[in-house]
Amino acid sequence: MKYCILGEDKRSANLRKIYENQVKIENAQVIICPIPFSKDDVNINNENLTINELINIAKEDGKIIVSGVIKENIRKKFEENNIKYYDIMEYEEFSILNAIATSEGAIKKAIEMTDFTLNNSNILILGYGRIGKILAHNLSGFGANIYCEARKEKDIALIKSIGYNDVDLNVLDKFLPKMDIIFNTVDSLILDKKRIDLLKENVCIIDLASAPGGVDFEYCYQKKLNTCWYLAIPSKDSPYTAALYIKKTLDNILGEKENGRKN
Repeated sequence: MKYCILGEDKRSANLRKIYENQVKIENAQVIICPIPFSKDDVNINNENLTINELINIAKEDGKIIVSGVIKENIRKKFEENNIKYYDIMEYEEFSILNAIATSEGAIKKAIEMTDFTLNNSNILILGYGRIGKILAHNLSGFGANIYCEARKEKDIALIKSIGYNDVDLNVLDKFLPKMDIIFNTVDSLILDKKRIDLLKENVCIIDLASAPGGVDFEYCYQKKLNTCWYLAIPSKDSPYTAALYIKKTLDNILGEKENGRKN
């Protein structure tokens, strides 16, 4: 197949190198777009190209669009114009691989932001999804004291079985004062003013969640806390590996298509 890769970040640049036969968008069978696909629902993210312009190009020759975090209203536009599209964030293999890169980048950021070791630090992870699980596993190798917040009983049981400290959301407040580092993976406000007031002055807070995030950053800035909203980590910290993850997933997706299998 002939590919066209859009996007200006390092991950896209590496993807272009991997696909040596990249062609212009008009000649491509597959158009690989940035992740997320669009931030304003009008333009392709980081591209001088609108969504409507892309649709007009794609619908004429039956091109395939590949991206991530494609919103429902945009999906509807694609479907109305009979455009085949794939959101690779919905594929389990890519989500797991992406979480690995996110975890490593988050730990790197924590080391850069602090003047103490991860070893023997009290580290709280808010949310125990893919990223939370891998982050806890990787941090355990540093000898950190790991606390994991979760809501589901099965996740609480898993946290206990591995040997981490389990934190129920209902009693989160009593754990906050002794935390040295907090990673948030929950995309709804969890560290509000009340909870922020419970934190140490030298706490390090790193929010990994997509908008709207889970931290009241304005209040953190007022209190001069060591805080960072760290997004798109794979494209920042491991762009070559991130590009390989996209290619691997894309090869599997299109392999299924060519063999007549469903997503």
